[in-house]
Amino acid sequence: MLREAIRKTETRRMGLLLAAVTAVISGFAVFINGYGVRAWSEVSDPTTYTTLKNVVAAVVLVTVATLVTRRKSSERVTLPHGAAQWSGLAAVAVVGGSIAFVLFFEGLARASSGQAAFIHKTLLIWVAILAVGILRERIGFPHVAAVVLLVWGQAVLIGGLGDLGFGTGEGMMLAATLLWSVEIIIAKRLLASVSSLTVGVARMAGGALLLITYGFARGAFANLSGVTVQHAAWILATGVVLAAFVGTWYAALARAQAVDVTAVLVAGALITAVLRLGVQGTALPSAAGLGLVAAGVALAAMAGWRRPVLTQSQ
Repeated sequence: MLREAIRKTETRRMGLLLAAVTAVISGFAVFINGYGVRAWSEVSDPTTYTTLKNVVAAVVLVTVATLVTRRKSSERVTLPHGAAQWSGLAAVAVVGGSIAFVLFFEGLARASSGQAAFIHKTLLIWVAILAVGILRERIGFPHVAAVVLLVWGQAVLIGGLGDLGFGTGEGMMLAATLLWSVEIIIAKRLLASVSSLTVGVARMAGGALLLITYGFARGAFANLSGVTVQHAAWILATGVVLAAFVGTWYAALARAQAVDVTAVLVAGALITAVLRLGVQGTALPSAAGLGLVAAGVALAAMAGWRRPVLTQSQ
């Protein structure tokens, strides 16, 4: 009994550490995607850019899964069995790997980056609601306080909510954020019996196929004659980073509560701010906002790290 309790505690804490790694990758991804999107605006639209980036991520994850299997480590890569697992993986690909991406990037083209950042960060709220209601995850006052601090901090970072409009673009981004929260819940359920690498491959490979189909349907690939080696390099770089994000994200989600790992992921905003300061010389955003986000992440991580095993929903 004690050994099992220790094992579960270690697993949960490893999940939180992986979530921290994912947050670092996320912060770096946001930073370099800014360059990638600007470079690709010369030759195509954001949805085409993200489609090609996702294709690269899918190829990387499929390659990693193949190598792991060939090295006789197949216990780390499980194949789905039964209609429930196959339909769950299909839902992850459709909901999180394709439709949400299209909605978000199409909405991003119609709204400001500050609005996009705040709307996306409300992901934590929806995940918390769904995780408690569907997964029966347990949260206490520290979690609630962490959510408040994180959302408050994001609001301060964009300069407040006074000018936050809500048009078609914001509606599309909110829909994408809600879909991603649903995807997290579906994935969390799947990860109880399917390996994280399998879920990651399904999300990116299945989603990429749907995005490619959507791209051909709207003629997105008909005129890419202006693509240069530099454009291709941005696709490769951001695709590899996305693959790393997806791999560590699902590995974290498999080991810790969805609420905990989603809260820790918000720390990516701090990483992005530091990178912009160090590389671009851009002034740090509101110190109060960064402080609130840091406090919220620390509180959520501490609550997850110290949670008694007997009260944890696994």
